Amino acid sequence: MNSTNYQHCQHAHCESGVTSNLLKYAGMDISEPLAFGIGAGIFFGHLPFVKVSGTPGTTFRTWPGTIFKQVTKTLGVKVHTQSFKSVDKAMQALDDVLATGKPVGMLSSVYYLPYLPDAFRFHFNSHNLIAYGKQNGEYLISDPVMEEVSTIKPEDLIKARFAKGFPEPKGFMYYVNEVPPTVDFEYAIKKGIKKTCFMILSPPIPWFGNNAIFLLAKKVKDYPKKLTPRKAALYLGNIIRMQEEIGTGGAGFRFLYAAFLQEAADILQKQELREFAEELTQIGDNWRNFAYSAARLMKDRKSDLVSFDELSDMLYNIGTEEKQFFERLKQVKW
Repeated sequence: MNSTNYQHCQHAHCESGVTSNLLKYAGMDISEPLAFGIGAGIFFGHLPFVKVSGTPGTTFRTWPGTIFKQVTKTLGVKVHTQSFKSVDKAMQALDDVLATGKPVGMLSSVYYLPYLPDAFRFHFNSHNLIAYGKQNGEYLISDPVMEEVSTIKPEDLIKARFAKGFPEPKGFMYYVNEVPPTVDFEYAIKKGIKKTCFMILSPPIPWFGNNAIFLLAKKVKDYPKKLTPRKAALYLGNIIRMQEEIGTGGAGFRFLYAAFLQEAADILQKQELREFAEELTQIGDNWRNFAYSAARLMKDRKSDLVSFDELSDMLYNIGTEEKQFFERLKQVKW
């Protein structure tokens, strides 16, 4: 049983890539950058009280599931989402939908996906992928971060869908039932930008939004005073991993949002958005420079090439740039 004519496309990020691929199969031509921007995917959070592999959690995007939910709601797409307590019911539900010819999006843990390179397999439970069929007892998988399609045995998919830890996927799956005959992308783009600016600038608590970048800057500065050298290196390593490996490569989703602004500029015929896209690309480069410098310090803790104070200053400057960027983006007149 296969989803007839399903086309796999590789993308920069899992959820925005899955969203684009599912909607394209259903008949709506939407790029990954558009899905990411309309879905208000760009964000930042630093959660010292939430541990990922024993280190504080850092995120460069919104909560898993938000992009798909926001995009489909804004564009008027009818979807089905479901979580499960029972493994048997979850796998039967998947098989039932695949039998109808529809591809199915799912949450999973990357640790239990054998087709991924070993370097990418660690306990991260918010990876999105698509099952588009079943053949010879194995599921056909379209993972947007992979160049080609893959296969997975049922027992491995069960482990991935029901991995323990935070957050638990709980067999979560989702698919498209119906897309509207016409779509107002102009309205959706404007709504997505407004929601993004609100989410980044408005949180009054230090762990979410732009405030969290300054919190992380302070934490990094204190690493040598409060942590052993080994633990400080591990904490830095996890920040880099969340930015470079789980993110979109180099800039924690800033490049992807810049691509959205560029596409939005073409659709809305608004030159101002092109200038914003160029500016955010530069900020993305600054994130990349931070990751590069942090990696050098992590690998050679005795090196005097860069210090924790300098890394903290880099983050503080990035936070200031992003705050000014989104405050001005919020003021754009439509």
